Amino acid sequence: MTSITASISRALGLTAARRGRELSHTSPQHDGERFCNVKPRPAEGMGKTLRIMWNMIVNKPRGTAPVEPPAVLTLTRAQLDAAPDRSLFRLGHSTLLFKLRGEFWLTDPVFGERASPFRNVGPKRFHAPPIALADLPPLRGVILSHDHYDHLDRETVLALAATTDVFLTPLGVGDRLIEWGIDASKVRQLDWWQSVELDGLAFTATPAQHFSGRSLFDGNSTLWASWVIVDDALRVFFSGDTGYFDGFRTIGERLGPFDVAFIETGAYDAQWPYVHMQPEETVQAHVDLRGRWLVPIHNGTFDLAMHRWQEPFERVTGLALARGIALATPRMGERLNLVEPHRGDKWWREVPEVETVKTGWRWCAGRESS
Repeated sequence: MTSITASISRALGLTAARRGRELSHTSPQHDGERFCNVKPRPAEGMGKTLRIMWNMIVNKPRGTAPVEPPAVLTLTRAQLDAAPDRSLFRLGHSTLLFKLRGEFWLTDPVFGERASPFRNVGPKRFHAPPIALADLPPLRGVILSHDHYDHLDRETVLALAATTDVFLTPLGVGDRLIEWGIDASKVRQLDWWQSVELDGLAFTATPAQHFSGRSLFDGNSTLWASWVIVDDALRVFFSGDTGYFDGFRTIGERLGPFDVAFIETGAYDAQWPYVHMQPEETVQAHVDLRGRWLVPIHNGTFDLAMHRWQEPFERVTGLALARGIALATPRMGERLNLVEPHRGDKWWREVPEVETVKTGWRWCAGRESS
């Protein structure tokens, strides 16, 4: 295979699809062609996919992105170094920075301007990261939930490679990193329910209901996962992306209860109910997990759905209050004590709600409406 042919194969996802088929004998989640959910995902025709894409690009309603950037708390390397153990800093979307046993762990790192394979097209950040990528401290590890662009940014990962000891990934995602140039000795790939212990911390890849892929022909060639982190008595759950399913109850029974559960609440829509949860389902997932504190993530950074950007916060806040669930909503860059969390402010209400035009074509450079 010539270098040009190899490059085209990688760009289309043919290489990843072939690698994915090679994993068929290593995982009960694999059917011989691709990875699958416990409950099969309903087949969706190309027509529905094209309609969703058209609506997302052209028919976006008002308010799906803020009219000005939400305020973030700027972080410095000195602040992070001085932070006590069991601190958590939300850096945006599903990017969380944990400090555990004097070391830093980062989930789903995306520091790029857009969650997209393209530099000038695709969902653009609402706000800058609270700390620049170059100012991050060395990382003990990066934890990846799956390979979608809003959770795995190639340039970010490559920038982190020299200062990161280990990359924990679901099956197949680590192969992508190795193909990109990450040292294979740094990569640990896990199937659901597999665990690894590092520095006294236990990390377990747990089930999720989602899908994967970064190009035309590599759909579900890699696995997706949620994660459980255990530090002695402290237990933390990180959902990654997922629809609601019975697996939450199983995770709670086997590995819970959890002191803090970081669960997706955002980018949901009736058009794709199987792969992202409505806020009511987020709250029920937290109950199933036997969580103590709920922190809604997967929101506040990218325009990925048809709902107003503040809606996930408002809905989950009301639902948690009605069910007596302790909810923490730290702003981006704000420290959260994992042992004794605080509720946080309703910071999303500080952004003016001036809506003048529809947000269609927001994703295209030079034609943004907010």
